[in-house]
Amino acid sequence: MARIAIAGAGLAGRLFAWALLRSGHQVEVFDPSPGPAPAGNPRAAAFSAAGLLSPLAEQDSGADAAMVAAGWQSLRLWPRLCARLPGSVGLRREGSLLLAHRSDAGAAQRVLQHVVGARPLDEQALRELEPALAPGLLAWRLEGEGFIDPVAALAALHAGASAARWHWGQAVREVRPHGLLLADGRAVEADWAIDCRGLGARPALPLRGVRGEILTLSLSGHGLRRPLRLLHPRHRLYLLPRNASTLVLGASEIESEDLSPVSLRTAVELMAAAHSLMPSLAEARIERLDVNLRPALPDHRPELQCAPGQLSINGLYRHGFLLGPALVQELLVRSGLGTLEEEL
Repeated sequence: MARIAIAGAGLAGRLFAWALLRSGHQVEVFDPSPGPAPAGNPRAAAFSAAGLLSPLAEQDSGADAAMVAAGWQSLRLWPRLCARLPGSVGLRREGSLLLAHRSDAGAAQRVLQHVVGARPLDEQALRELEPALAPGLLAWRLEGEGFIDPVAALAALHAGASAARWHWGQAVREVRPHGLLLADGRAVEADWAIDCRGLGARPALPLRGVRGEILTLSLSGHGLRRPLRLLHPRHRLYLLPRNASTLVLGASEIESEDLSPVSLRTAVELMAAAHSLMPSLAEARIERLDVNLRPALPDHRPELQCAPGQLSINGLYRHGFLLGPALVQELLVRSGLGTLEEEL
């Protein structure tokens, strides 16, 4: 049994805490947030994520073969994790859809050159899958993709790791081999220190925050079953059903660390584009507009480090829920500390 100190209580920190406790270790987690729920600031970027699990669709955003493979591994891990977590986390895997207006067919084809595995659908097949969509759309299906409810997943991981000692309102200044240095000057000794701080790891890592804006809409009986992505020359839009009466719409990517409220431009452009796909959204109500900063490294690739007495994971950018389980599992195996898989 090892003493383990984790800096950061976002998705990666909670995955580590849950897995390490199951492997019999003593775990302490330190985070500057006021508590485990999304209320208050600062808070983990994962609370503002859509929770898309879409390794195929992310090929359009520059995901290479290694990231796609890690995404598929996470898709295999998530159902196993959810089966052992308390409560529902809203995991669904019924594939996703790429959509385009016929006037944007050329732009869509340029995108599809980078997306291996997209299967074209005719209008009848699309209507059978998603009858709420507007007629006349071009469509392609991506099998095996899905989504998860980030807030529910984070809550379940925290509840599942209740035996850990959670230190809220405790920022970590530095992560060292075998310990942490807290912002108040106190040192925490451990057998292993794990750095999951996101932007809090600056300046040790060349991280920047990329502003993301996301809208939550309420529409009872909307009927949508799968995540949608619009292939458009200007808009990078997704729409997914959180539940039978809630939809999530995003996502902007703005090179800014501004945390002011959602801009009028983003809200209008995203909602107009979504309405063109799903006419019934005209009667939807805007439930919430949210902003957060995604931690990104210069190459938009995640970085893992494994050294004696110290692990770190950072730079998950917009891929936290897609890559998180696979990357945490890799570090657990490399360090010999545990596993996200079922114990033998």
